[in-house]
Amino acid sequence: MSVTRSRIVGCGAYLPERRVTNHELAGRLDTSDEWIRTRTGIGQRHIAAEGEKTSDLATAASRDALTNAGMSPDDIDLIVLATATPDLTFPASATQVQANLGIAHGCAFDVHAVCTGFIYALAVADNFVRVGQSRGALVVGAETFSRILDWNDRGTCVLFGDGGGAVVLTPGEGEGDSGDRGILSTHLHADGRQRDMLYVDGGPSTTQLAGHLRMEGRDVFRHAVVNLAEAVDEALGANGLEGRNVDWLVPHQANRRIIDAIARKLELPPEKVVMTIDRHANTSAASIPLALSEAVHDGKIRRNQLVLLEAMGGGFTWGSAMVRW
Repeated sequence: MSVTRSRIVGCGAYLPERRVTNHELAGRLDTSDEWIRTRTGIGQRHIAAEGEKTSDLATAASRDALTNAGMSPDDIDLIVLATATPDLTFPASATQVQANLGIAHGCAFDVHAVCTGFIYALAVADNFVRVGQSRGALVVGAETFSRILDWNDRGTCVLFGDGGGAVVLTPGEGEGDSGDRGILSTHLHADGRQRDMLYVDGGPSTTQLAGHLRMEGRDVFRHAVVNLAEAVDEALGANGLEGRNVDWLVPHQANRRIIDAIARKLELPPEKVVMTIDRHANTSAASIPLALSEAVHDGKIRRNQLVLLEAMGGGFTWGSAMVRW
């Protein structure tokens, strides 16, 4: 029996012009390039310019994705933007992206699941496409985390960067098995009991200030390894696959040691793992679409290959998606 699948038909990315290296941070913090690289794998990060908003990054990435897909804004009837750093408390930054693109139809809204946000947004848009409510969806992850960092806290400010990434989804027909092209499955989780390990200490209903990011790094690392392994197993099991069947792992770019641990679990060699953390740092909801876009444009990810996405973020939230390209 024929089934409708969401297919990723275009990828796009945008990184702010300014790059901040570890050496630059070491000039004003008690840290070093070696310390940061050894613990995280990060060498530099991009920082949004003054006045450059999350919606600006998201719009640029969306335009790039549409060009890559050979589509125009008129073909889009849904925009789902994953972000933890919106332009305003409301309206949703997705509506600003919609306006920037000149789209006056369909719907647009934000999804907030921090670093897992892109997978949450992908799952939402996938459901819209599969049931026929969307014929062309933009799924975007964009962040300006530089605005919520305490730049005197060396334990957190060295970890994050700004950026935007986007994909375009359209419907395609399949047979309902893992041989289909498109999004095969998505798997989402949350556990609000762990919120105090990774959070921002502000918000409109508490301090009325944006606040700064706070993190218990060791605890987050420990939970990440366990939760991501669970999400990976879930994606494999749902599709009757094994780790050796995966052609590419495209993980959230939070910490190289976490990425390496998941790759070992899948028995994937390093050359099958898309790694951008050294150049982008942790861009939260933007990290997976940024990495996807780079791998597609470089010719690494090719038609009919199996691509596994996974992420974990504050909340805690975590999840995975299996895609046949």
